[in-house]
Amino acid sequence: MRKLYFLVPGMGGKFACGGLWAELKTFELAQQICWAEVVTYRKREKDVPFLSDLLQQQNLENDIFVMSWGFDVPKLAARLRSYNLVYHAHSAGYGFSLPADIPIITVSRNTMGYWGQHSPHSPIYYLPNQISDGFCNLNLEREIDVLVQLRKSSHYLIQELVPALQQHCKVQVVESYVEDLPGLFNRAKVYLYDSAEYWAQQGVSEGFGLQPMEALACGCQVFSSVNGGLSDYLDPGFKGHKIAGFSKEYDLKRILRVLQKPKESVPVEDWIAEYRAPQIIQRLQVILEELNDFFDGKSQYSSQIEKIARSRTVKLRLQRIFRKLSQKYLHRN
Repeated sequence: MRKLYFLVPGMGGKFACGGLWAELKTFELAQQICWAEVVTYRKREKDVPFLSDLLQQQNLENDIFVMSWGFDVPKLAARLRSYNLVYHAHSAGYGFSLPADIPIITVSRNTMGYWGQHSPHSPIYYLPNQISDGFCNLNLEREIDVLVQLRKSSHYLIQELVPALQQHCKVQVVESYVEDLPGLFNRAKVYLYDSAEYWAQQGVSEGFGLQPMEALACGCQVFSSVNGGLSDYLDPGFKGHKIAGFSKEYDLKRILRVLQKPKESVPVEDWIAEYRAPQIIQRLQVILEELNDFFDGKSQYSSQIEKIARSRTVKLRLQRIFRKLSQKYLHRN
């Protein structure tokens, strides 16, 4: 198999976020299948190759560069156009397009649908993010009624729903980094997550939504928005509950009801296995084999499927309208 270079802007600091940690987890899983290495391109890091230095080397033509940082993908794709490129897509909605010879690996089916519409002739695959085994139900006593993390939370959640809940139960709002997140989730009965407003401000989608899934894995009842990648696995009424449902009073009633009488839920491990390392490695093995096959033959494929250009779409619509009018006219006569 070809070597993989996972391109990230930096290894921490201002680049630290869920997307970076998820990408580094994918890199670690890839190492179990083939030779893989992390490469930074904005900030030089100790003991980590820097892209500008790497490109001075020879014999990189057969390797694969994996791009993931959405805001940087257009520039990286242009800079590395002569190499084998793959886009590992987390969020959607950045507004750029990609040529069909750049395969796309998406972390959610929601993002896969986006690229299936916007880049229909590209090789596209689905590879979910990994949920670490540490996120599991330890069956501990849960002294926190409702847990909320301030980051990404909506104004409604923090300013309206939380104050209303505080009059009835114990609410803990976390405002900083948590060292032992599995432990915290195991101490809480209900976890609230409402990111739709946050991602609307960012102009891109919720790529995956790790924390609600991690909370579910730890045995929390989850009330969450279902925007973006969250819609992959959150199934209101079955796996979790939809938050911000019509009115504050309705939300309050449903959360308090769950606290008073927890609802039986689908056994987590029955469905979360898809997001654990063993199944992701199996899926990644298949994807990498297909990518290697694609790049093996790419130079031999002389023709490309015609793009779905706006001019062609307009032409097809006009043709369809003309056919309908013709049929209607003939039917009248």
